[in-house]
Amino acid sequence: MKKLMAIGALTALAVLGGCSKPAATQTADPAAIADAVKGEVAALVTSFNNRDAVGAVSHDEPGYIGMFHGTPNTVGMAADLAMTKLQVSDPAAKVTVGDQTVDVAMAGDMAIDRATYEYTFTDPKTHQPKVETGNWILSFRKQPDLTWKLAWSVISDTGSTPVAPATKL
Repeated sequence: MKKLMAIGALTALAVLGGCSKPAATQTADPAAIADAVKGEVAALVTSFNNRDAVGAVSHDEPGYIGMFHGTPNTVGMAADLAMTKLQVSDPAAKVTVGDQTVDVAMAGDMAIDRATYEYTFTDPKTHQPKVETGNWILSFRKQPDLTWKLAWSVISDTGSTPVAPATKL
């Protein structure tokens, strides 16, 4: 009988243990995530400006989707690499970013980078440098190795202006 009572007590403890509150889980640190995402964006821009297409695309998830104004969607790393190689082959190509804000999902597994940009490129019609200004939204996802990769992007220009010719001093 004592054995049955002991088994019953252990069973009750096991059941009650299942009803207790779960141990506190570590919450996401939005500031740390925002800093990590800003670091990814900075590294991507640096790679692009150094004409390193492979380095720029290394920040993509395999299923990356890029939505650029006036062009079909870029789907996958191979397509993004082809597009990026074309862009960085332009000697005038340069990107700068401003007004950057990172919104972090409550679960800490996604973050959205919102920013303005300036993209300098050679105008195919005039063969002169031109600056496109615009806005972008970049969606990053936390990877199993805890790094952040670019899942998709929407890049929309708000206007372009010719670059003033350099003045000799």
